[in-house]
Amino acid sequence: MKMNHHSQETKLNRRQFIAAGVGMAASLAGAAEGRWKMWLSTSSVMFVKLSVEQFCERAAKLGFEAVDIWGPLFKCTHLDDIAARLGGDGLKRLLAKNKLKLCAFSVYPDRYPQYAELLGATGGGVAIRGSEKPCKPEELTARMKEFLEKLKPQAELAEKHNSYLAIENHGHALLDSIDSLKAFTDLNKHPRLGIALAPYHIQAGKMSVEDAIAACGKQLLFFYAWQHGKGTEQLPGHGPTDFTPWLAALAKIGYARYVNPFMHGELEPDEMTAAVAKSRQYMLDCYAKVVRG
Repeated sequence: MKMNHHSQETKLNRRQFIAAGVGMAASLAGAAEGRWKMWLSTSSVMFVKLSVEQFCERAAKLGFEAVDIWGPLFKCTHLDDIAARLGGDGLKRLLAKNKLKLCAFSVYPDRYPQYAELLGATGGGVAIRGSEKPCKPEELTARMKEFLEKLKPQAELAEKHNSYLAIENHGHALLDSIDSLKAFTDLNKHPRLGIALAPYHIQAGKMSVEDAIAACGKQLLFFYAWQHGKGTEQLPGHGPTDFTPWLAALAKIGYARYVNPFMHGELEPDEMTAAVAKSRQYMLDCYAKVVRG
């Protein structure tokens, strides 16, 4: 039987094309797997007028993966309500119902021991608190050593309850500058202790957020997507800051925890929802630029 050479060539070309396509798909899948992933969370303190159930439902509808639940500060009652009414098992059920993860408990100024057992009962997570009063530059190393020594019992409590303790930088505080972040990370040896980085305060001090991220390195446990501004201009995509370099800096250190669009200030829930929705989309747009390289 005579074979049609053109037909054979076409079949071979098709096979080659399909094989090449399969190879390319595998290659792209591998590249995607190796690509830095951004996980987004949102904070309950921005929705103080909602119950914790309403907040979780809204966070899920907005498309966030996780939530940061606040203790009694800025009129927020969510964490105390959970402790009194739901407990760890109840909170786990609420999160599962809304397909959410627990990102953090914010327990300012220093209320972690009060909520440590509840955080552990929920499955563990990050507890965020503040540092101490500021010091003179020449006192920084000694004061940071002293502070870390004071934190040991809380770090051990975090280990007991499968959790982590993150110290937030703040203006006019011990942890308030890039030098203080470096002092913290150089001196801290506890695997359950790290930093919650608030760029708002870094920008307020006229410092580089990218340098601050690099200083935190592997000890960065929580990142506020929060710029220095007033009202909704604190949120990503509302104020003037380009967040793309910040995300690129997070990718560079291999940050594997949550990025949390944030602001202080009380808005009506629907107004805050619209503002946060815009921020979330903006963060996704910035992320797309980072992963495209």
